[in-house]
Formats: sequence, C-alpha cells, structure tokens
Amino acid sequence: MATPCVSPHRDLEDAWLTLQPHWGIQPSSHPLPRTPVYTALRMFLSPLLRPLLRWNIRGAEHIPRTGATILAANHLSHVDPVAVIAAARRTTHYLAKDGHFSNPLTSFLMRATGQIETHREAGGNDALASAASILNNGCALGIFPEGTRSKRTEAPFLLPGKTGVARLAAAYPRAVVVPLALVGTREVMQPQRHKWPRLWRRFNVNAAPGVTWLEWLASEDGGNQSTSSLLALSKAEDHEIRAELARLYRHFTNQLMGTLAASGAP
Repeated sequence: MATPCVSPHRDLEDAWLTLQPHWGIQPSSHPLPRTPVYTALRMFLSPLLRPLLRWNIRGAEHIPRTGATILAANHLSHVDPVAVIAAARRTTHYLAKDGHFSNPLTSFLMRATGQIETHREAGGNDALASAASILNNGCALGIFPEGTRSKRTEAPFLLPGKTGVARLAAAYPRAVVVPLALVGTREVMQPQRHKWPRLWRRFNVNAAPGVTWLEWLASEDGGNQSTSSLLALSKAEDHEIRAELARLYRHFTNQLMGTLAASGAP
C-alpha cells in the first residue's frame, strides 16, 4: 500500500476527531506483558539463526523501528508470526486465541514473547480492545487481516480481508500500517501436512511502503476525504455516519489486500 503523495493537514485530523464517538476503541485495561525472554532471544538467538535460514526480506526500511505500527500480513502457515517478528526486528505483539495458552510450555513461550491471550467467547470487541492497548502504548501489532489461516488447497490462497485492521488504523490514525506479503511459508510448514518446519525451504517477506489512516484518508486514491466532507459527515444522522465509516473501512481493507497480492502474497 504505497504512501500517498498527499500529506494530510492538521485540520483534516481535527475534522476526523469530531467523529471519534463513532470510531473510538477503548483500550484494554490490562497492561502489556513484559518481554525479557523475547528481548534476549532477539539479541542472542536471532543473529545465530538468521544466516542458517533460507529467507529474505525485501523492503525492511519500510518497517518503523519505533512508534505505533500495524504489521499486516497474509496467513498461510504456523510459522507466519515468526516470519513477521523476525522481519520487524522489534518487539511485535500478536493476539492469540486462548487455546494456545492451555499447555504450560506454550503458555510460557507465548507470554514470554509478548503475545496476548484473547478469549473467543468474549467476542471481537475484546480482541479489538487488546489490539488497541498495543497501539496505545506505541508498540507494534502483528495482524492477519484475513482473520484466519487460509485453508485453500490451490492458489490464490489469499482470502478477503476483514475490516478490523481498518478500524484499528482509523482509531489510531497516526499509526503506520505496513503490508507484509509472506511468500513460501506454506512450503516451510504446511498445515495438516508438516509436523515440523522445514527450515531449509526458502521463503520471502516483502514489505510494502506503509501508510497512516490520515494519509490514506486524504489521498484521492484512498479515502478521498477533505476537512469539509468530514465536518459535514459529523453533522449527519448516526446511521448515515455508520454507513459511511463502514464503506471507508471496507475500501481501506480491500486496498490493503490488493497491496498484499501485488507484493507477491500467493
């Protein structure tokens, strides 16, 4: 998703904030987990493993080293979160379903690496609140816009994106959304076929230029909104506002998925 050439102005952000009651997400009250084990692994283990793995990252310069960041990738394999974390070279938090925390060993590893437990019975709002707390703390959030691992047996594997990623971007309009196309991870560890990762198989992580919600909103090729259009929207009926925001979320998500496909996501 290339960064648009149109730079958003402060008045556009102020106009967007007038709609905050309709797009705001209350962050979770739970503090982010501490990650000393994660830090140690990145410092000592990662440099040892990197030369042994047959992987390549293109566009690493597009991934911010600090600040609220959404790393949005396609999802084909159990190794995908590891690929994203390795490419980011910064602490990256993922939301993980509670089933991954049922085993003491996996629970320790998940918590030690900063992954956050979510409960399926609590619904999507709980997951959004947990994701919002990551961005609210200026950290990196790893997310799979498809919402689940693709179970297609033939290409194209990429599924339609869910709009949760757009809702998070809209709620944190200065956060940078970076599309990451994972290519070849299915061959490293194909679900229901490979019990262990085949580390000798080559895979790539292609990072496209990132974009903030405000940049996208101001772009003629994106949201195509102006200060006046947002202020006019803020005076509309609630159902009209919800409908327009839903349209913007879908448009943003579709363009994000298009960027992943154009970057090589199979």
